[in-house]
Amino acid sequence: MRISSNWLNASLLTLGLGIVPMASAELNIFACEPEYGAIASELAPNASVYSATTAFQDPHLVQARPSLIAKMRRADLAVCAGAQLEVGWLPMLQMKAANPAMNSTDRGLFFATDHVETLDKLDKVDRSMGDVHAEGNPHVHFSPERLLQVARAMASKMEQLDPDNAAAYQANLKQFEQRWQAAVPQWEADAQELKGKKVIGYHSNYRYLYDWLGVEQTADLEPKPGIPPSSSHLASLLSRAKQGDISAIVVASYQDRRGADWLAERTGLPVVVLPMTVGGDDQSTDMFGLYSSVIGKLKGTVQ
Repeated sequence: MRISSNWLNASLLTLGLGIVPMASAELNIFACEPEYGAIASELAPNASVYSATTAFQDPHLVQARPSLIAKMRRADLAVCAGAQLEVGWLPMLQMKAANPAMNSTDRGLFFATDHVETLDKLDKVDRSMGDVHAEGNPHVHFSPERLLQVARAMASKMEQLDPDNAAAYQANLKQFEQRWQAAVPQWEADAQELKGKKVIGYHSNYRYLYDWLGVEQTADLEPKPGIPPSSSHLASLLSRAKQGDISAIVVASYQDRRGADWLAERTGLPVVVLPMTVGGDDQSTDMFGLYSSVIGKLKGTVQ
């Protein structure tokens, strides 16, 4: 078969620029966390979606394994939380993957927190404060309003990368919006009894969930973010819990619960293990299941 010189020159130019033509509606999507993989699947059901982490893994601490490097090297789109949640591992992965599209949000890189207003932003951060995020709490997927904003922005990014299928992405977004907006009032009604309750947590994982539902996390098992519970800190929490206004101790599915169990044994408080993301328990197969599971577990334990 004879290949025209014009076609060959154009192909070589495309490869030289690092631009890889995509198959229609078959984006290769690299999700840093399962929640963003789940949203991507709602918007692009024909896409190949790979999650770099699981619900039983701390998203702060990930190894740039060869398998992750290979997945990112082939990705058209990477969807991540941002706000420095992945700062300990994503830059290394980007460097080793050597995929130009993964290095810029103008191209194939998408950070959810770029598209919402985060809580708990800090003007100044230093090492003495522990593992804190100057750009705000990155766990925005537990805010239903923010999650919908993220979904809209992600759909726009998909349209940018795959304009031939823009109508499909918009149709899928509209369907997701309708289902989500119908579910939120039901969750709020189910969670009414949680308003005003106080809990002790392990980390600020559920900051947005509590902000939405009116729950107060009065103390943390971590003496500082990212620092495991110490005996002296647990002793101080024991004194706090004896005030009698704490309803439960909450930990995420990937967190070490030994400190929580120690405190529970001495206070009689229940320990609630919540899924942090999709896949954290049998019910959390998507974002709808995740929200239903978290609210149900809190209602079943927090008195």
